[in-house]
Amino acid sequence: MFAVLKTGGKQYKVASGDVLRVEKLAAVAGDKIQFNEILMVGSTVGSPLVEGAGVQAEVIDQIKGEKTINFVKRRRKHGSQRTKGHRQQLTVVRIADILEKGADKSGVMAAVSGKGIKTVDTSKGAPASKKAAAAAARASAPKAEKPKAAPKAKAAPKADAAGDDLKKLSGVGPALEKKLHEAGVTTFAQVAAWTEADVAAMDEKLSFKGRIEREGWIAQAVELAKG
Repeated sequence: MFAVLKTGGKQYKVASGDVLRVEKLAAVAGDKIQFNEILMVGSTVGSPLVEGAGVQAEVIDQIKGEKTINFVKRRRKHGSQRTKGHRQQLTVVRIADILEKGADKSGVMAAVSGKGIKTVDTSKGAPASKKAAAAAARASAPKAEKPKAAPKAKAAPKADAAGDDLKKLSGVGPALEKKLHEAGVTTFAQVAAWTEADVAAMDEKLSFKGRIEREGWIAQAVELAKG
């Protein structure tokens, strides 16, 4: 069964087991989250949303997308030009369960873009976790009451600070692994989330000449990330 969900202003068609990249979510690696804006589940089409439906997923990693360049040049006689770079912050998730009904009573933390964490409506009997309740309380507190010197909450550290052993991918040796690290690729989850555009960019950047597709890195990375 598949579903069409909405997050970060975009729509995604997903099925159980899919790995995808979405706009940054307020969660850390290992968190279980639930997308509640479901436009379609199987043959059921919402108007605009399917009531009671949800898609649950596990957060794999927080990453940055490829850098995009924006070049602005003002018209003649001004002689002004400016170049700006941007890397979109993304969250890699793995789809777990697709719920046709009862998502509003599951008690799973809702997926929210950007800062802050939203919990499901507890008035309907859905229990809220202590972690989600504490985050919601902090978000609702007036800014004036927050101490100025309070440190920002840090994301939970990864189990392996050095990243994954990319040499497990077919055709990757120490030298090629080093090049991938220099390009910012350190985990199987990043490789598993590559799109066609990402593959083409990496081929061009590291002169892979089609090696990624020939060796089947993305499929291998999906399986390795599960382990």
